[in-house]
Amino acid sequence: MTQVVTVFGGSGFVGKHVVRALARQGWRVRVAVRRPTQGYDLRLQGDVGQIQVIRCDVKRESDIARALEGVDAVVNLVGIMYQGLSQSFEGVNRQASDAVARLAAARGIRNFVQMSAIGADSRSSSSYYASKGRAEEAVRKAIPDAVILRPSVIFGPQDSFFTNLAIQIKSLPFMPSIGGGHTRFQPVYVADVATAVARTVGNTKAYGQTYELGGPEVFEFKDLIKYTAQEIMCPRPQIYLPFAAASAIGLVGNILSITPVRPPLTSDQVLMLKKDNVVAKGAKGLKDLGIAATAVESIVPTYLWRFRKNGQFAVAA
Repeated sequence: MTQVVTVFGGSGFVGKHVVRALARQGWRVRVAVRRPTQGYDLRLQGDVGQIQVIRCDVKRESDIARALEGVDAVVNLVGIMYQGLSQSFEGVNRQASDAVARLAAARGIRNFVQMSAIGADSRSSSSYYASKGRAEEAVRKAIPDAVILRPSVIFGPQDSFFTNLAIQIKSLPFMPSIGGGHTRFQPVYVADVATAVARTVGNTKAYGQTYELGGPEVFEFKDLIKYTAQEIMCPRPQIYLPFAAASAIGLVGNILSITPVRPPLTSDQVLMLKKDNVVAKGAKGLKDLGIAATAVESIVPTYLWRFRKNGQFAVAA
């Protein structure tokens, strides 16, 4: 009999790739999302009837319980990158993960994959990283066999990293280089992350393990800004911006976060930029799951061309 997996937060950027990967593995996928209308296109990712989209507000345990009825596995992708008026790191990243894991454990589900982030640490000065760390602790307390996946920044079409960089470069006469732009990142392709999820769900050898997911190359932030500018053919000088000044700008972003406007920078993101975002030495990663990491240069140009002045027909000078 085909097994059923519930994916919480499956309509987002990463979620859509995860749902597709799981469907290809033969799972019946139940996608639990707050706004089902945003996920109906997911049903086309599998065979007829293989993918079901249901409404679920992770703030309501009754909704979570309904989403868990009759399932064999759980993938929790629910999370936010910045806080808003109605959503907080504590409420979404930590409390929702805790509720999903507790209710899954009560149903005897051991097959659980939690999406976290490199840098997750309950003792971190960053509220985002701290909430991710507390979420990991809550999940492991409820389900010791849970698999934790910690990606670096994730890239791919419709991402929030290179796409936002391109928008900022097109909008500003120069790019601020926060702290000199020396923070290191190891961007990982969204399809590789989705494959990692698919290869850990139901994999007893992965039970209880933590995997840090990064691409084949490590970049300093200033080099990623330069690369993006070159790719969209819009060179911009980078101006050194001390962390203290960036923190002041982040306070303005904190105010914007309680409005419909997406903040370009928050004070918590400045704290995150003080720490490298790369796979730890000796950590298990994509290679341990039999996945060859995809390079930035092989994917990013396929979706950043639209930011060039003449789109795909632009020719470098």
